[in-house]
Amino acid sequence: MRVDLFDFDLPDDNIALRPASPRDSARMLIVRPEEAAFEDRKVFDLPSFLRPGDALVFNDTKVIPAQLEGIRLRDGAEQTPVSATLHMRVGANRWLAFARPGKRIKPGDRIVFGKGSDTCLLGELIATVTEKGEAGEITLSFDLSGPDLDAAIATTGHIPLPPYIAAKRPEDGQDRTDYQTIYAREEGAVAAPTAGLHFTPDLFARLDAAGVERHFVTLHVGAGTFLPVKADDTDDHKMHLETGHVSEKTAAALNALKARGGRIVCVGTTSLRLIESAAQEDGIIQPWSGATGIFITPGYRFKAVDMLMTNFHLPKSTLFMLVSAFAGLETMRAAYAHAIADGYRFYSYGDASLLFRKA
Repeated sequence: MRVDLFDFDLPDDNIALRPASPRDSARMLIVRPEEAAFEDRKVFDLPSFLRPGDALVFNDTKVIPAQLEGIRLRDGAEQTPVSATLHMRVGANRWLAFARPGKRIKPGDRIVFGKGSDTCLLGELIATVTEKGEAGEITLSFDLSGPDLDAAIATTGHIPLPPYIAAKRPEDGQDRTDYQTIYAREEGAVAAPTAGLHFTPDLFARLDAAGVERHFVTLHVGAGTFLPVKADDTDDHKMHLETGHVSEKTAAALNALKARGGRIVCVGTTSLRLIESAAQEDGIIQPWSGATGIFITPGYRFKAVDMLMTNFHLPKSTLFMLVSAFAGLETMRAAYAHAIADGYRFYSYGDASLLFRKA
């Protein structure tokens, strides 16, 4: 499909720079593909759209401070400042990262991150560039490994705010809380599963009282989620891989729920992509672990997911393509036009939508 079919104009005023407070007071647009009108509600109204026996599926990944600032060393001399965003761990001491300025970095370069800090015993975190890929992607092999490397990254790194927020204000201490779900527990993401940012303990209690189940999967969201689609046709776009896990217990519980007539409601596109990666053609969800590069565009046949709660996404992004596949392109174009005109807040800290799947 042509990528320009997924384009739209978004005023800067619609981009949220801070989340709603309390989190579940954010607005939520209800989108039913078979109905012409949209319904304007709040996130705390979510239980009224679910039935006893339905299940919410959450991504319990935890954002790490994966934005690193450093200095490239070559021939023993300090040279170019380097900014690296870690996006996928590939070994005990190795990470894939997007680097700037990517063109000037070469395999064999040494990069010193956090120079002068208390990152490790030497006050520095050092890595070697072992490979260089496309679009500024590099492989970093750190001198530290395992838990020692994790601790050093936690000390040195910054929360990797999405570029549309970082361009307007710097990261601060509040973001360490705001850019994390209340149920985050599996460290490894460099971007938050943002639909989950709307949930509060009070909303969880009300969902429990309504008989709605909660299940958790893990997909470590990568920085590739922020990359624009540069191809003119969706067939020419390559998705970056993200690692995830669906446990045997969760798969069995969701299969049993579907057999009883319950609905699977994914909270966020990340949990949807993982469930659809784990599902067979007959809709049965298998225990699953590995890397997924699933790219969902209109024409995709959904195998397991019935409803989707998600934020509002960027023009021409893979995520807007996904929601257009789920509820229909024309429906989502109309829904986004309604949201923009009515002042909904977009992107990571923005408002939510609840989508029913197109028949």
